[in-house]
Amino acid sequence: MAATDLVLKFVYPNNPNADFRTVNIHQTIEGSDGPVELYKFYHPNTGLGTGVTTIQRKNAETQLWENAGNIDWQSNTSGSVYFGGVERRPLLCSVQISIRELRKSKKPSSKSRRFKVNSSEYKWKLAENGTDLICVSDNLTNRGKTIAVWTQETLILRVAERAEGFLDRVVVTCLLNLWFIRLNLW
Repeated sequence: MAATDLVLKFVYPNNPNADFRTVNIHQTIEGSDGPVELYKFYHPNTGLGTGVTTIQRKNAETQLWENAGNIDWQSNTSGSVYFGGVERRPLLCSVQISIRELRKSKKPSSKSRRFKVNSSEYKWKLAENGTDLICVSDNLTNRGKTIAVWTQETLILRVAERAEGFLDRVVVTCLLNLWFIRLNLW
């Protein structure tokens, strides 16, 4: 990964009763006074497997929170993700994708989970330590190039600058995979 990577710190609430799907994500920018809020995921703690996780992204120009989508959970393991626009562009449309499509495996014993952005395919793999995640391109021209790395010990997601155009997809799929790991359902 390079110095131009986006460095995103996941900040979970101090409330022990908060749902794990509730998290604030701050971007660390070199030379700035401190981290900058970038995403807010909120999932109400209802005690049920169903519910809606709202996703907000802070607009860097206006400093206002905008709807980036939501995750509509039918159960703890199924549902749909609605991306509230065409990734980091203004809200033009809503794209609906099932959680299953954002976590596809090639075979039952697979150690990776795939997702698509337009016609390009990417996959999250468990690192050798069993807790970290690595997201790589799975296209013929860029196969194996790392686009993101999740480090469990520091709760940091490093995203390659070239993935900024589909950052919402990378962040959401990372969160989904962390949720499934937490449920022991990789």
